[in-house]
Amino acid sequence: MLIVLACVLWPLGGLSAWATYEIGDTGRYVAAVAPLAAGPDVRGAVTDTVTDGIMREVRVGSLEGEVRAYVRRAVRSFTGTEAFRAAWSTANRTAHDAVLRALRSGRDGAVTLDLAPVTEQLRTRLTDDRVPLADRIPVAHTEITVLDARELTTLRKGFHMLEFAGFWLPVAAVALAFGGILLAVRRRRAVTATALGMALGAALLALATVVGRRLTLAGLPPHVSRAAAGAVYDALTATLLTAAWFILALGLTVAAATWLTEWRARRRAASAGPSPAPAPERTRARA
Repeated sequence: MLIVLACVLWPLGGLSAWATYEIGDTGRYVAAVAPLAAGPDVRGAVTDTVTDGIMREVRVGSLEGEVRAYVRRAVRSFTGTEAFRAAWSTANRTAHDAVLRALRSGRDGAVTLDLAPVTEQLRTRLTDDRVPLADRIPVAHTEITVLDARELTTLRKGFHMLEFAGFWLPVAAVALAFGGILLAVRRRRAVTATALGMALGAALLALATVVGRRLTLAGLPPHVSRAAAGAVYDALTATLLTAAWFILALGLTVAAATWLTEWRARRRAASAGPSPAPAPERTRARA
């Protein structure tokens, strides 16, 4: 029973620990999404968004097609610079900090993000690169809603539960597994069962991650780039998937090694054969 509970708690504990220490940590989150700034999916989505924003601010009449193509090439070139990667990391860090502060504090209200600093940095860089019409990009203090006030209360409760479960569920799973093995009559079989249970939990966790990706992309609004969203999802879940595949391989290896040692022990015992029975002692006949 202890081993069964350990195998049930392990995938839940792994998911909670990943959400707490990977997604809930700003430094790790930014480090996970930072390489996406050099990826084609994010660069393409940013290029389309910035190009559309610039073209909405200008009126060029019949030359719109030529101007749009030129602006798009210039913006695409900008997304390959170090300045763009710095702006990408700054925007993600600012948004993540705002969400975490709202979840960990008791204040109510929506979580908003001011895009003016990022927009100013982008306009300065595009102007320096002589991108046409870049100086006409508006830098108003535009606040976007990152988290609605109604969603904040529900997410805050779940976040506090994740912070608690992210530490104690893995500890409980390990303690129950060791307890089950130590109390088992046949410890080798207990180790094999524990390893197989851990491997099964890891496989289910990896499957849930893959299914979650499909459901997440299927629920996106039409205007959101699915390629860029998929790249972000893959970057955030890379550590979780790596840990799941590692535990799967480790569990199967331990189970196979334990079964092999037990099989060899049984084979050696069978080849030795039963020990011969002792000869009966001779007794002297009495008259």
